[in-house]
Amino acid sequence: MSSGWNNHGLPFLPGYTFRDVTKSAFHRPQTLSYRNGYILPHRPSVGIGKEPLLSEQLTQQDINELSFESPDIAYARDDQPKYEDFIPAHVALHKKILRFNAYFLEEIVYSPEEEHRVRPVVIYYYLEDDSMCILEPAVENSGIIQGKRLKRQRFPKNERGEHYQWKDLNIGMDLEVYGFKYHITQCDPFTKEFMESEGIVLNEPEPMPEDSYSRRRIKPNLQLSHTTPSTFDKLHHFLHMDRKVLRFYALYITSDAVYKDTWPVIIYYYLVDDTVKIKEVHERNSGRDPFPLFMHRQRIPKNLKPEIFPSCVMEVSKEYVDEYYSPKDFQLGQTVNLQNHQFLLLNCDGFTREYYKENYPDMDMEAVEIPKTEEVKKKEIPPYNGFGSLENSLQNCLFVTPKPSKVNFLKRLENDHKVLRYTAQLDSPFPEDEGRRFTLSYYLSDDMISVYEKQTRNSGIIGGKFLKKTHVPKPGSTVDNPEFYSPADLAIGATIEIFSHRFVLTNADHYVLKYMESISSQIPSQTLESLRQKLGVETATNKPVEQNGETGSAS
Repeated sequence: MSSGWNNHGLPFLPGYTFRDVTKSAFHRPQTLSYRNGYILPHRPSVGIGKEPLLSEQLTQQDINELSFESPDIAYARDDQPKYEDFIPAHVALHKKILRFNAYFLEEIVYSPEEEHRVRPVVIYYYLEDDSMCILEPAVENSGIIQGKRLKRQRFPKNERGEHYQWKDLNIGMDLEVYGFKYHITQCDPFTKEFMESEGIVLNEPEPMPEDSYSRRRIKPNLQLSHTTPSTFDKLHHFLHMDRKVLRFYALYITSDAVYKDTWPVIIYYYLVDDTVKIKEVHERNSGRDPFPLFMHRQRIPKNLKPEIFPSCVMEVSKEYVDEYYSPKDFQLGQTVNLQNHQFLLLNCDGFTREYYKENYPDMDMEAVEIPKTEEVKKKEIPPYNGFGSLENSLQNCLFVTPKPSKVNFLKRLENDHKVLRYTAQLDSPFPEDEGRRFTLSYYLSDDMISVYEKQTRNSGIIGGKFLKKTHVPKPGSTVDNPEFYSPADLAIGATIEIFSHRFVLTNADHYVLKYMESISSQIPSQTLESLRQKLGVETATNKPVEQNGETGSAS
């Protein structure tokens, strides 16, 4: 063993030794050697890093004193002092705990019946290490998280780092821990005996304050109390009133001032348990979904008990109700308020009328008639926006899913591939539109018109299709009753307005005149005369068009 460990006079125990930081040699001394071919061990004379050993520092006199000194265990001496055995604190104070009863006040904000709630706790103080813990006794069905509030630890006393000691505890004091104040009321007998043995005088025990919420939770002992039984026979009432229902025909009046409306309902009042059910009467084209049940069967409160504190409850229990609706509250001709909904009672069935005659003879149950005012709402068709045809635009206004317009199939079959062709000029104030030639085609199968522009070289205007096949309304026609162009309107020299473009008819083919003469009773004489003059056919000769040697194309 080296001697460097005891330079400071400390015991050789863990934590009491110090390492020499200036030491640089750590080699161990040689303890084996060879002599005559044999390995011989020998005692080292120095320690690690040539540090001197304690055994080498002893003198011969010290060795002799140690050799001849008798041990005290074998040879006891009377004059030797006796010392008491040392007992550490964790052994002497093991399982010795101080127990205090206390409480703290929990503030209740949103309750009209209490301002705070008293919550009792138990404070344990462990003497072996001065630690403490706080437990709250669990109450069944309390709805509060209870049990261990603070685990075992040393509670801070102030900001200077001091902790609570057993000397700081007493009855009647407030123990402030982590923002909560625990008022100590009493302690157990062991705690009282220990504190008095240490010279601390405890205050008188205080009673635990009564909690109003816990008092309301305590159910009365039904065995000690007696309630006079009611004279109302429920079984007799059920046997005589079961399946007896009062039926009222009423009118539901909405309270909305903007969308005020009414619709019929049926109110059922069940005499067996005084419950009410309301059903809607679905009418065709009413615009409402066929949902018959307006309100499910339930007891409807008429008057509620006054409350000093505002409350919001999803289901009103009997404790809050002063009076429920009864049959005497349903009078024909009057408005009854059921769950904040207004219902005007109009009529009732025969059973209901007989029931009121027997039980409520002073109530007049005569039917009330309300004159029906049928308001015919005229559909307002918006103005034509120019997109698509008039028929398609009208269908979009009348139906969510547009329906195709009706087609005259007989007319389409008779006049299939029959087209009246005219040549026209554009009546435009712009000089660049002069000289533009158009071909206007009128289809007899569906009364549609298409316009085709003839291409002119070096004109700077691209010819081709000017207007696809569509119905062309006359100027001033409405979307509700559109008036389209007909063959009677297509006279030579007439001006046709097609979607804000004015066209002047200048010529037509011979088939146009032939078709017009075949239906001369439906065509004005001015139209026929304009065609005959343009095509060079005299009225007096009345010769057929084919004999004049003309072609079927417009000139």
